[in-house]
Amino acid sequence: MSTAHRTPQRRGGARDGGRRVAPRRAGARLAQGLVVALVVGATSAFAVLHKEVTVDVDGQLVQVEGFGRTVGQVLAAGGVEVGERDLVAPGTGEAVTKGDQIVVRHARQLQVEVDGEPETVWTTALTVGEAVEALGLRDGEVRLSASRSSSLGRGTLHVSTQKTIHLVVDGQVIDGVSTATTVRDALRDIGLVLNEGDQLSVPLDAAAVDGLAVLVTRGQNGGEVVTEALPFETQEIEDDDLIKGTRIITQAGRAGVRTTTYDLEVVGGVVVGRTVVTSIITTAPVTQIVKVGTSQLPTNAKVSPGSAQALGKEMAAARGWGDDQFACLLTLWNHESGWRVDAHNKSSGAYGIPQALPGSKMASVASDWRTNPATQITWGLNYIKGRYKTPCGAWAHFTAKHWY
Repeated sequence: MSTAHRTPQRRGGARDGGRRVAPRRAGARLAQGLVVALVVGATSAFAVLHKEVTVDVDGQLVQVEGFGRTVGQVLAAGGVEVGERDLVAPGTGEAVTKGDQIVVRHARQLQVEVDGEPETVWTTALTVGEAVEALGLRDGEVRLSASRSSSLGRGTLHVSTQKTIHLVVDGQVIDGVSTATTVRDALRDIGLVLNEGDQLSVPLDAAAVDGLAVLVTRGQNGGEVVTEALPFETQEIEDDDLIKGTRIITQAGRAGVRTTTYDLEVVGGVVVGRTVVTSIITTAPVTQIVKVGTSQLPTNAKVSPGSAQALGKEMAAARGWGDDQFACLLTLWNHESGWRVDAHNKSSGAYGIPQALPGSKMASVASDWRTNPATQITWGLNYIKGRYKTPCGAWAHFTAKHWY
């Protein structure tokens, strides 16, 4: 009896000559998945790092494309170079997103002559007005050789600050203030009218300097009309917002003019008598208004050991400024920055504990000006000493003008 044998059928694709092929195809699919994942990841990374931003470079808007997470990286990728003294807002270490706007102001040297004293300063300003503000000078306190709205040129910017001129005229002393550069213009600001034949103790074209005394000797008037200066009054207003002992002129006084007409009695060509016909005030004097501080600051200001304030107290003391001056400094920089080393005013670019404008000015002390409180405090104390003499002088100016 024969037995029938059936040969087992091999499933197509399950085996091929005794070898399994499914793992190979599974591996291929896995490799394809990895490639897709890598492509997707790379595309996502490209989208995250690739930025298109608008950069205001020295007043000119440019579109910049580049890769990076921070302002500094995107600027570098876009070919916009920035240095230690340059102003960048937001800061180079700040995160940046697509569509942001970045402001870059490149620093350059500016030749300035303040009351005849030449100096060279670094500035990121675009106009004369911005440069003068960065020097700590404001409208009404200076006279400039160029319009504030003018672009900064290559020549020297001449600045004349407010000064007091002592006039001795018509038997009286008039203490006037002026921002003029010459005696001639200062006398005009103060309101003095010169008659023909009058003589001055200094030339009219001489430089007007703070504290200058000018003696005016009236010439003999052969006519019937004589003018004389009328001194202005000074009104003092107490101000609780100002420190005691602080005096700030809020309205400059201006001398008036009296015009007198005489009837002369002449005998043999010689004037033997003079009678007043009319005497009127042709220009009324303008009262000088002075705010006088009355407030007291505490002199026992306490600060935490190891803090920026404690460091500032030590550094101020090293300059001979005691607790009273430090109280002014503590209050001033509390208002300005809260004594934070990274305080940044994005609208103006002011930075650091003393709010230097721009912050890169502090690089004149050390390159670590962005993070080192000692560097920032040193620069701030130098600025206060040069501009206001003492911290209380700076605080008095701040309370009157709301800037220092």
